[in-house]
Amino acid sequence: MLYWLTSLSDGGDMFNLFRYITFRAGGAFMTALIFGFLFGPPLINVLRRRQGKGQPIRTDGPESHFSKAGTPTMGGLLIVGALLTATLLWARWSNPYIWMVLFVTVSFAAIGFADDFAKVSKQNTKGVPGKLRLLLGFLIAGIAGAWAAAYHPPELAGHLAFPVFKNTLLYLGILFIPFAMIVIVGAANAVNLTDGLDGLAIMPVMIAGAALGIIAYAVGRSDFTEYLDVHYVEGTGEILIFSAALVGGGLGFLWYNAPPAAVFMGDTGSLALGGALGAIAVATKHEIVLAIVGGLFVVEALSVIIQVLYFKRTGKRVFLMAPIHHHYEKKGWAEPQIVIRFWIIALILAMVGLATLKVR
Repeated sequence: MLYWLTSLSDGGDMFNLFRYITFRAGGAFMTALIFGFLFGPPLINVLRRRQGKGQPIRTDGPESHFSKAGTPTMGGLLIVGALLTATLLWARWSNPYIWMVLFVTVSFAAIGFADDFAKVSKQNTKGVPGKLRLLLGFLIAGIAGAWAAAYHPPELAGHLAFPVFKNTLLYLGILFIPFAMIVIVGAANAVNLTDGLDGLAIMPVMIAGAALGIIAYAVGRSDFTEYLDVHYVEGTGEILIFSAALVGGGLGFLWYNAPPAAVFMGDTGSLALGGALGAIAVATKHEIVLAIVGGLFVVEALSVIIQVLYFKRTGKRVFLMAPIHHHYEKKGWAEPQIVIRFWIIALILAMVGLATLKVR
């Protein structure tokens, strides 16, 4: 919205600052952060009054989680609200990638909200049926995949790009849309599985979001792509504003989600944020890099898949409990120890993902 102020600029005044993506990204970060600090306490109070007993706690989960009974959920509303406000205020409304990412974020937030509402109102952990959630998620992701493909440059449209090997492109054609659907839905559910401890999911999401924002900015500038020898995708630089808002909103939420959490993000937040990461990766043609940058989420998801398949086949378990962060809880690791170590792993993986921009 504020980009229109550039029309008042003669090229040498303060309004000219609004032409720069980096300046507007900084504004988006601060706006989202302030939004979180201002609206966090009243939102938590409303959620606590409306939900009563808070998020239902799994009876088969780690014993330490029983003490969290009564903690309200749906805190993802704070993050999504900060994201929407900051992005709409600072981003260029004419950019199609911004609207695509926002569409995915809000749509997955709606699915998560319905799931959280069902859990809280019925006081059980089942929520919306899994098949319905997946069906809606794939529908949203299919629209987003087609949306992105329509605006990708002709030489990249329908192709899968590989990190490190710049000249290697795999033509998927119409299959690119199903591939994009798997990336977005997979990312959404992987983050959802990771959200099991206070502060565990939000920091890796911020780290991955920041890394993908840097990638989006780089591939959206022809001078950067020429220097780095990566594929140029015009317009994706604007996604940096969304990513900056994600980091700001995430920090605002972490203030209240830090152990012991005053509020959980719930599926409202985890599905929305995971879907957003997947959408950014699809928009920037860095779907494979997402698996590196978001490697922690991949491991969490794989631990569940391995556990289920192995148990069905043998009747035995690979992990003491899945997702894998619960395995370490069962082994006696303290919750803050698990959370901080997983943060460190997420940061290392993000650095490796960013390195793919330069390694050719």
